[in-house]
Amino acid sequence: MPRFSVIVPAFRVQAYLHACLDSLLAQSFKDYEIVVVDDCSPDACGPIADEYARRDHRVTALHLPRNTGLGPARNAGMGRAAGDYLIFLDGDDTLLPDALQTIADRIDATAEPDVLMYDYARTYWTGRSVRNVLAAHLDEGGPARFRLTDRPELLRLLMVVWNKAYRRAFIEAEGFTFPPGYYEDTPWTYPVLMSAGSIAVLDAVCVSYRQRRRGNILSTTSEKHFDVFDQYDRVFAFIDARPELALWRPVMFRRMLDHFSALFASRDRLPHHSRAAFFRRAAASCRRYRTPGAPVPRRAQLRHGLLRLGARRTYQALSGAQRLGGRLRRGSAAVRRAVRGAALRAHYRIQSRLPLRSRDAVFAARGSGGYTGSPAAIEAKVRELVPGVRTAWICRAVDAHTVPTGTRHLVPGTFAHWTALARSAYLVNDAAFDRGLVKRRGQVLLQTHEGTPLRTVGTDLLDRPAAARGTDFEQLLRSVDTWDFSLSANPHSTLVRERAYPSAYLTLEYGSPRNDVYHRTGPADVARLRETLGIPAGSTALLYAPTHRDYRRVQQPALDLERLVRVLGPQFVVLARAPQLAGPGGHRAPHSRIIDVSGHRSVETLALASDALITDYASLMFDYVNLDRPVVLHLADIEAYEAARGTYFDITAFPPGIVARGQDELFDIFATDHWRGSRSAQLRAAFRARFCPYDDGYASERVVRRVFLGETDGLPLPVPSAARRTPSALPAQDGAGAGVKS
Repeated sequence: MPRFSVIVPAFRVQAYLHACLDSLLAQSFKDYEIVVVDDCSPDACGPIADEYARRDHRVTALHLPRNTGLGPARNAGMGRAAGDYLIFLDGDDTLLPDALQTIADRIDATAEPDVLMYDYARTYWTGRSVRNVLAAHLDEGGPARFRLTDRPELLRLLMVVWNKAYRRAFIEAEGFTFPPGYYEDTPWTYPVLMSAGSIAVLDAVCVSYRQRRRGNILSTTSEKHFDVFDQYDRVFAFIDARPELALWRPVMFRRMLDHFSALFASRDRLPHHSRAAFFRRAAASCRRYRTPGAPVPRRAQLRHGLLRLGARRTYQALSGAQRLGGRLRRGSAAVRRAVRGAALRAHYRIQSRLPLRSRDAVFAARGSGGYTGSPAAIEAKVRELVPGVRTAWICRAVDAHTVPTGTRHLVPGTFAHWTALARSAYLVNDAAFDRGLVKRRGQVLLQTHEGTPLRTVGTDLLDRPAAARGTDFEQLLRSVDTWDFSLSANPHSTLVRERAYPSAYLTLEYGSPRNDVYHRTGPADVARLRETLGIPAGSTALLYAPTHRDYRRVQQPALDLERLVRVLGPQFVVLARAPQLAGPGGHRAPHSRIIDVSGHRSVETLALASDALITDYASLMFDYVNLDRPVVLHLADIEAYEAARGTYFDITAFPPGIVARGQDELFDIFATDHWRGSRSAQLRAAFRARFCPYDDGYASERVVRRVFLGETDGLPLPVPSAARRTPSALPAQDGAGAGVKS
């Protein structure tokens, strides 16, 4: 008997059925069967189902003699199902990788509930995915198993059949089946949840819910939407037949009114000539089943009242007034934005005519992010070495807490922000300042950049449109022309940037200030950072930090981290700094040994806390080798990446560590300890010698003395690599995570 029976009804979904079934057969969990129900589809759904049944014994193709509709097709699939749990998946949707394994693990952890509810993400034809906005209701805190009375808020989730797994014995004992009709999910999901003796939740996206551009049944204009009345009749008949469920009647009444209101408000559901009849039917159902008691938001009370009274014209007038009010509010907001923008521009022009403040310096990093990177290292050193200086940091209000005491915080787009840009003598950034900046005579602009370039940058992207993505190269060069100094970490960076960003600036080949921290942090501080991040004592922490793929509209996980931690065993944890790993909608990593650090502002902190780095083409590798800890490159798509973005040298010929061309090869590298062997150490040493010749802990001081103090002689010379101390050694640990071999 398989663990799961996945039932896939198929009708006119030939364009999507391959992807649906492929997503099932690619699951890492293997104990399941698939029942594809061809609902007498006029397209190729039947032959596709037969093809997959011939290819894999777990697939059964069931052909119905006539078209019955989605509900009866699911019933036919249930009649063939033998699994412990039933899972329903529509033929145009897909399961995410490892979804079945995640579901199985949660079922085991919650002692086999009658129903397990999990999450989904809407996937649009453009490739964009958005997680269910009510995902917070799937929080796994509290009792692992419960009844609906303990968490009635679950009824706010989308009441569909395919975001749940059902214990087959429970379904058969209760005799649940699907009715025919458009809204067959309604009299299934509500009764199932109300009757379930135990429910559990899984806070993870498991289903990719395809939002078809055209052809979705529920978005089709048709009088078949009147079916919703029959389906709620079935729900209330079910409640009336079971007196113990009477407490749910007010809740169902509220849900029914919300559903009717949403259908009537949708302009693409009901034919115009049938809208009055729909409203009359809705009012009749409201009068028939009216059961006060469920709280109604104030904004919906009037709408519900008019619906119950059958006051269609008043209801429509109210809806029209609300739409008009929304348009007026949006128009008023646009006017306010335009007026404010004009005022800011005028303010900036006035401030630009006032004298510069010779002791003021403005800093920013990573598109007005928090206090981080080389600008932060330089700002701290400026306050230490330059007497009388006044520093300010530009960042969003949400990141204000990262700015140190004594440094002024400036919110982008405010009058204070533009005053500082107009009056400050020094401007420091690792990206571009606002394009409205007009650099004044006497201002000094230092561009620190965000790391050593491996991938193509600047004007070298002119013949790479996939990577350039509409870059305004004229604006880019206008920005470059404002640079007085360009900071470089090594000769490679100097040569690349002087070609890719051509202008008259002076290159300061001083090293990378953001790497100073690697040479000034001791084992005790590293231990504290590891504890703060939740890294268990004695564990080996792998930092996974891939880079963006220009050739993909939607970023896809390149590495199965859950499988990685299962293969490596309990002594390993993964620090995952990769938003795309979350999958559609950004759901959290469900494995306890995967720590999501995607939102952490300081990559330097993450590097210090880790034992090794797994990356691909990210510039972080050039900084990380300062720590003399292993680096492993996962380059499964190097041909595609090279074609789209391009690199300045062959990273496979001169890597900072061991290279894996595929996922299984990567697993073998860690399983055999090759990742931290002698070959890894040799590659790392050669890489560090080439790309980190000036990283000795004094790069910030060299920059500050040259740019802010005007010193050209007597700067602290780079410490020869042979004389440098071992940077930021890991604290002594017990167990398998103790130390990292070199």
